[in-house]
Amino acid sequence: MKKLSLYACLLNLSLLVLLPYSKASQADKLNKFILSRSSSQNNSPVTLSWEKDDALKTHSSAYVAPPQEGQRLADKIVALPGQPYGVNFDHYSGYVTVDPDAGRALFYYFVESSYSPSTKPLVLWLNGGPGCSSLGYGAFEELGPFRINSDGKTLYRNKYAWNEVANVLFLESPAGVGFSYSNTTSDYDHSGDKSTAKDAYVFLINWLERFPEYKTRDFYITGESYAGHYVPQLAFTILVNNKYNHQNINLKGIAIGNAWIDDVTSVEGIFDYLWTHALSSDETHELIENYCDFTSDNVSAICANATRTAFEEKGNIDSYNIYAPQCHDSSFKNGTTGSVYDFDPCSDYYGEAYLNRPEVQLALHAKATNWTHCSDLITTWNDSPTTILPIIKYLIDNNIGLWIYSGDTDSVVPVTSSRYSINALKLPIQVPWHPWYSGNEVGGYVVKYKGVTFVTVRGAGHLVPSWQPARALTLIFSFLYGSLPPASPWKGF
Repeated sequence: MKKLSLYACLLNLSLLVLLPYSKASQADKLNKFILSRSSSQNNSPVTLSWEKDDALKTHSSAYVAPPQEGQRLADKIVALPGQPYGVNFDHYSGYVTVDPDAGRALFYYFVESSYSPSTKPLVLWLNGGPGCSSLGYGAFEELGPFRINSDGKTLYRNKYAWNEVANVLFLESPAGVGFSYSNTTSDYDHSGDKSTAKDAYVFLINWLERFPEYKTRDFYITGESYAGHYVPQLAFTILVNNKYNHQNINLKGIAIGNAWIDDVTSVEGIFDYLWTHALSSDETHELIENYCDFTSDNVSAICANATRTAFEEKGNIDSYNIYAPQCHDSSFKNGTTGSVYDFDPCSDYYGEAYLNRPEVQLALHAKATNWTHCSDLITTWNDSPTTILPIIKYLIDNNIGLWIYSGDTDSVVPVTSSRYSINALKLPIQVPWHPWYSGNEVGGYVVKYKGVTFVTVRGAGHLVPSWQPARALTLIFSFLYGSLPPASPWKGF
């Protein structure tokens, strides 16, 4: 029987899951990346010796800038164009050089907590792709203090922003994403997991020189989608450098949402999710069950046809939130204030318009840039392990708090994929599966394993804080303060 490459055959399916009325999104980037892997790439599983050697090299080559108090003052934002009245926190944005010889610099946006920032932890947020912006998604569509109105010019407050409970740092990474750049354009051709972790680590070392009061603060790394690679790899790099190079970034935990962790379990989880959510037929699922072996580099023609059919049977829906409306009218609408309770599926268009306004780029201290949510500059990705599970095991062994959460209406990295990946770790259960509450309603379900807490978020898609901001805030508050989400109704935020 004729054999086809697993990823080559799935590549044909990627066009079937793109939204017809949306620009390329974070989840589109993840689809294209995962589904177009070539068996000739160096995609072998992570080994700790490989990662440790690489992490140990990071500090020796790290560029550390001199004291940067003046730069910090220059980065402070006076006001963002169109921001609402009553902003009660300081926020900053600008560049941190990570390689002065190449002229490579990463762009950040930092929002201090609205309440007692000196007592709150520091949280880094990373979006995935690979190649998508933590500013456009994380800051302005998900967990940041502002969202963008449908006029593409003004902002409204997100009352469930994560800076209610933490100081939050958004990083556009790697260079070539959003406002981050390199003066050596060949850098864009050499992007990959290892270089991204290195640059993010060097960024942190330098950023903490600019904001030294956060050097000893409890530090957490969070992110979603392909940040299922970024976040654990950066955490690993920090731990190794803390141990062997006498750094002291006070890493306490990581949380990753709808995260791509392991190729085999994640791909299998996609097709099981489609069937269990009545998006593919019994007949198609039976063929996938009988003829698809996702542990193999090759799949049969029967499997290739069945997986293609599964995507076709799903039809024209939003794969990233299977019950959500799509964007059918992306025209700008003046005089309308958005609502954090009703996420607008056309938000990508408003964000791109706002972040390309010259006065906005000036207020953010950004270079004049043709800004997009996901980079067109990064066309190749040079290294990506097929599994991050060995790094997760390392983090568990080093007592790093680790939460994996999953919006349960996402079919791109669905809840089944997360569960299968966690099950591969074979961890004992400490607190059995049970519902948790956000306010008076069930926010989702939670199970605590030894070393990993798994949380579902009811009614949320791929971008959990976009669709369920109150539930996301309850979740992150619980994560930061070391407790499971509430097991009974409560007043809520």
